Formats: sequence, C-alpha cells, structure tokens
Amino acid sequence: MTQTSWTSTLKQLGLSLPPVAAPVAAYVPATQVGTQVWTSGQLPFIAGELPATGQLGAEITVAQGQEYARIATLNALAAVADVVGLDAIIRIIKVTGFVASAPDFHEQPAVVNGASQLLGEIFGEAGKHVRSAVGVAELPLNSPVEVELIVEIAAE
Repeated sequence: MTQTSWTSTLKQLGLSLPPVAAPVAAYVPATQVGTQVWTSGQLPFIAGELPATGQLGAEITVAQGQEYARIATLNALAAVADVVGLDAIIRIIKVTGFVASAPDFHEQPAVVNGASQLLGEIFGEAGKHVRSAVGVAELPLNSPVEVELIVEIAAE
C-alpha cells in the first residue's frame, strides 16, 4: 500500500502550512506519544497575528468563525508536521474546537465544521474523526476559536 502524500494534496488544494506558531506560555505546540501526535490548542494566527478578536454571535459571524477554524487547523497541522512530518499522518483521530461564544450563541458545531471540512478536503477518508465543539466565554488573546488535534502516525 502506498502512503498518500498529504504534502502534495495540500499543494493541489492551493494551501500551505504556516510556520509553527510560537507558544504564548509554558508548553510545546505538539508532542508525539507512541503512534499519535497531540497538539496544543492552536489559535488562528496569520504571520503571528490574530485576524480578528471577539466572540461568535457578537463581533464574529459563523462564516468568519469557520474560516478562523480552518486557519487554526492549518496551524495545528504545522505543529504536527514539525514533530513528524505531514506525510507521516495515517489519519485524524480527534478534533477539539473551542469557540468563544456570546450569550445565547449555540452554533459551535457549525463553526468547528470549518476545521472538520478542511481535514476532509486534505485527508479524505483518513480525515474522518471524532470531535468536540465547545462553547467558552473567553479564549487566550481574545481569539474567536482554538483547535486541538490528535493524529495517528505511521510507526517508525
């Protein structure tokens, strides 16, 4: 069986991984545990800056939140790639999406779909995953979203 080149797929989609975001506190962006890589929560940084701040249902729309979830997911994949290389990924196991939510905002799953759909575009069947979409009052740096990944990788 030939391993799919996720790097080629990413390029075909017109996407690229950004540089790994520097931690904003005392932690590492990703760590390998056996045949899994777990990422820390990744914010939607673009060139070291958040494209927007605020809560979904107040300052941020669902469509914007979906785009920020996609960006945060690319940042999470960059963290994985920094540890083992993108092409070592066998499948996505779990996505946890945190959504800064205004009172009475209940569309967290729709926002986190931005992450899930991107993973499907890149990884196809291997991108199908379990997921949690969690509404929170605040996120670090007033980010609208934060995404964590757990991925399975090829055994060495």
